[in-house]
Amino acid sequence: MRLTPNSKSLMMVSPLVAVLFVFLVCPIAMIAIVSFWRATEFSIIPAFVFENYEFLFGSSVTYRVFFNTFKYALITWAATLVIGFTVAYFLAFHIRTLRWQIALFLLCTIPFWTSNIIRMISWIPFLGRNGIANSTLISWGVIDEPLEWLLFSDFAVVLAFVHLYTLFMVVPIFNTMMRIDKSLIEAARDAGANGAQILWNVIIPLTKPGIMIGTIFVVTLVMGDFITVRFMSGSQSANVGRLISNDVALLAYPSASATAVVLLCTVLIVIGILLRFVDIRKEL
Repeated sequence: MRLTPNSKSLMMVSPLVAVLFVFLVCPIAMIAIVSFWRATEFSIIPAFVFENYEFLFGSSVTYRVFFNTFKYALITWAATLVIGFTVAYFLAFHIRTLRWQIALFLLCTIPFWTSNIIRMISWIPFLGRNGIANSTLISWGVIDEPLEWLLFSDFAVVLAFVHLYTLFMVVPIFNTMMRIDKSLIEAARDAGANGAQILWNVIIPLTKPGIMIGTIFVVTLVMGDFITVRFMSGSQSANVGRLISNDVALLAYPSASATAVVLLCTVLIVIGILLRFVDIRKEL
């Protein structure tokens, strides 16, 4: 029996669908089911109740935590976008040879050769009260006493986020910029456009897919991160990931599942809004 092209494609896709179902759909479905269970002090009772969601949406802590999460995501996104776009622009349009572009791009990846936790913790001795930053500023006469807000603060959290996730913005933007036809830039320059006009009217519109992909990466990673907030804020601040982590530590799995479901829905809504600005599948 000869196989048609459609049947061959179906045979190739079926294993991938099975893997996605087992490792993606099933765990998410299980989390959603557990979110409706009832938890007591000593046990978890399978049931279908809305207690976890009622408690979640009825607590002012939830709204403060979600506000912190969006605040970290927004500030980190803005900082990584500026840095990532600048680095990608420099590599794509100011480095002429492909060899040097690859070499400098690989140089940007060197920090990722170590774990996130090590790179994050390395900021603590630098930003501490008696750390390198404060000691240097005092020795230069810039400040008279150590700056307390450098460490265990929102500044430290955002700084660590930017350090950890900037490359996730650089890679898609650089990839998109490398595909821009250089003749378009030359045509704009021949038409009398200056550098700012070329950047705003040619390069940025053509780089939208990369910007959107990088935005999705950075926003989702920041909204799901909890280790960075815990260490860099000195446990003085929290985001949704930290809320889930605390519930899991207390074995309050139904409550943690409900928070995870709300976070997942929130992230999907954010991604849906971002995808309204550009059709990534069409552009790529």
